[in-house]
Amino acid sequence: MANQKNNKKSRIPNGYNSDDKKRRIAWLEDYTGFNYIDSPVNPPEELKGIIENHIGFMKIPMAIAGPLRLDGQYAKGEFFVPICTLEGTLAISMTRGMYASSISGGIRVRHAKQELSRAPVFIFEDLNDSFEFIRWVNDHYEDIKKVAESTTQHGKLLRIDQYPVQNYVILDIILDTGNAAGQNMVTLAAKVACDYIKEQTGHEFILESGFNSDKKASSRNMIMGRGHTVLAEVTLTHSVMRRFLGINPKDVERFQQLGPTITTMAGTSGCHLHISNALTAIYLATGQDTACVAENAMGHFQTEPVDHGIKCRLTLPSLTVGTVGGGTRLLPQQQNLEFLGCHEGEYSSRKLAEIIGASALALEISLMSAIASDTFAMAHMKYGRK
Repeated sequence: MANQKNNKKSRIPNGYNSDDKKRRIAWLEDYTGFNYIDSPVNPPEELKGIIENHIGFMKIPMAIAGPLRLDGQYAKGEFFVPICTLEGTLAISMTRGMYASSISGGIRVRHAKQELSRAPVFIFEDLNDSFEFIRWVNDHYEDIKKVAESTTQHGKLLRIDQYPVQNYVILDIILDTGNAAGQNMVTLAAKVACDYIKEQTGHEFILESGFNSDKKASSRNMIMGRGHTVLAEVTLTHSVMRRFLGINPKDVERFQQLGPTITTMAGTSGCHLHISNALTAIYLATGQDTACVAENAMGHFQTEPVDHGIKCRLTLPSLTVGTVGGGTRLLPQQQNLEFLGCHEGEYSSRKLAEIIGASALALEISLMSAIASDTFAMAHMKYGRK
């Protein structure tokens, strides 16, 4: 997180050569007070639980984007966001959206909920057995909760949603996973809980039914979410739209009239431009499971004209992210989480989710502006090629 000193300029120094990189790192320390160390790595002994058959490290280019000015429940102030990408234009585009948002007053972001599920399925001979089973689970919920929570110090069972289908019943076992992304946490909790249920009822189960849509886009996760649910909004002023983004309200209105209709016709999950770009870049930089982008890159981006500009909103129902465990143990990713102020604290994963949601909104705004102003192709020719 940046703590601005003496009104120093918040614009990131540009350029591609070695001296430019050194100048950026020096600027970063001078502006934020954070001493960035290039490419620390973990010894092989520390990689158990992260990778097998390890032979080395693949360095991926990393940049910073910002300034990102946030008014969140958990993320407040000015941030510069580390991102890893191989796509030219992404870093500068995200920076443009962040800067435009910041000089318009900043992005308001709210964390709505945190729920991660594993959905085993129990199988029965007939409907009588399945409906008796549903009643049994409801009657013994507190016992199941105690068994499930015995497997974790930080996870809390929120509820068990039951879905009877044909001769089986899906149990959507939903936990608050604290600061962990929680995939392994919910798997173990569900396994132990189902073993207990089987022991008590005699009914067989399959641990993974597919209903929770782990690493798959689904209507279930669009509606109910899996992980963190975040909403973000910003009002872009007419001045910023015209002078910095090169657009006017009529350009945006024309694009918004046809975009949602054609997106729906194509069968896209939600209505947005490229949420996956922001998520993948930040996930790599902060040690998240990038395969979760498959289920997380869903959302709703929308604009609304107001008297002094346009209001841009983004809803991300499913962000499976954490600040402990997994890839967050890697030294470069730990450093980036510390840089964001997400390396400690009771709700550090919620803070990270808010930063990710706001960053995704900034990138949506920049691409929307490029398309609406017909500079999309030109920008990629300038920054996306050598």
